[in-house]
Amino acid sequence: MRYVSTRGGTPPAAFADAVAAGLAPDGGLFVPEELPDLSGELGAFRSLAYPELCTRFLSRFATDIPGPELGELVARSYAAFEGPEIAPLRGLRPDLHVLELFHGPTLAFKDFGLQLLGNLYARQCALRGETINVLGATSGDTGAAAIHGLMGKQGAAIFILYPDGRVSPLQERQMACTGAANVYAMAVDGSFDDAQAVLKGLFGDGRFRAAHRLSAVNSINIARILAQCVYYLHAWLRLPAGQEGSAEFVVPTGNFGNVLAGWMLQKMGVPMRGFRVATNRNDILHRLFTSGEYRIGKVVPSLAPSMDIQVASNFERFLYYSLGRDAERVRAVMGEIRDKGVYRFAGFERDTFTSSRCTDAEIREVIRQVHRDYGYIADPHTACAFKGMDASRPSVVLATASPAKFPDTIRAAIGITPTHSSLEALRDLPVVRHKIVADAAAIRGFIESRAI
Repeated sequence: MRYVSTRGGTPPAAFADAVAAGLAPDGGLFVPEELPDLSGELGAFRSLAYPELCTRFLSRFATDIPGPELGELVARSYAAFEGPEIAPLRGLRPDLHVLELFHGPTLAFKDFGLQLLGNLYARQCALRGETINVLGATSGDTGAAAIHGLMGKQGAAIFILYPDGRVSPLQERQMACTGAANVYAMAVDGSFDDAQAVLKGLFGDGRFRAAHRLSAVNSINIARILAQCVYYLHAWLRLPAGQEGSAEFVVPTGNFGNVLAGWMLQKMGVPMRGFRVATNRNDILHRLFTSGEYRIGKVVPSLAPSMDIQVASNFERFLYYSLGRDAERVRAVMGEIRDKGVYRFAGFERDTFTSSRCTDAEIREVIRQVHRDYGYIADPHTACAFKGMDASRPSVVLATASPAKFPDTIRAAIGITPTHSSLEALRDLPVVRHKIVADAAAIRGFIESRAI
């Protein structure tokens, strides 16, 4: 399996090389050259535990990693998850299920991709005898999961940019209280989109990128998307008989990566009905799927901070496939979005995607309603997915983070303060963060002085 850039200006790469690069040198995103057809293997998948299912799935994509070694990497990546199920599918009623994706080390769905990515980076360093400097931007959970996947790993340093004051206190502590010498939590004066723009600019500087062996940890890294495909497959295989082809997967998302993974799996022959993109008040994706207009706006802080995004990076991968893998058209569209901040599309797969929007006031009300009706506590991001549930079809809500990461919001909604032992252990640890302006020169200088 080879990987090509959505913008067509990069030679095809093997899996390990695409992962190591993160962002393609031409500014595009790596995608598999072909998506395999899994429809004939679904029966054989049903008996597999999560790590075995993941290994079997990834073996179609990581063809340059020997099978036994890939299996060991996967097993190590999910060893720290709570319980044997890894991604339990819980039934709130016969036609409403919650796929819990927050039982990893940092209590968020990002652990599925980033535990694996951390081990892939460690393998690369050992195999090639090289060091690597990993750079990422986060609106909340990505940074913590990336740091946990790489902290203490020999030959790797990790630099995470996050918007100062716009992540929850516990999210910040997960990034800034590790005590690891190879971790740099960088509090940026600006929004997530500001941080992500600087990150893309640094990756676009080929000389700087090569000199410091930079690699990307955001969902622009194809390894993360492929790892996330697996939990959709795992959930689909466990749906009650008769619901496999009719259930809608409801996905809280800001950067489009989470829902893209499910859509790609559907394109691999898994008969999933469709997806609802659930946004918060930063609703660029909701506006896109209801009006066909992609218009970048200003980020407004919300109770669901990990979705406070107005530039959905992974949309470019969806665009590439939707435009028939026409890299020239992708370059033209992305150029217009960059220059004008807006693009109007002729149409989308309306039979596959729907969308919804949830305000802060509605988030609190949904948390109350879900707790009242089912005795279930949803975090603010997951609450966005519960809004506007379609009772005419089975639904699978992706629960993307533990409610314990947002105790103030949960307490204000239902009078209960959720806790988790791993978070409580952070409260008395010193915070080590580096405040910095959202300026390419300042961030470049910081990395240059600390890169390994």
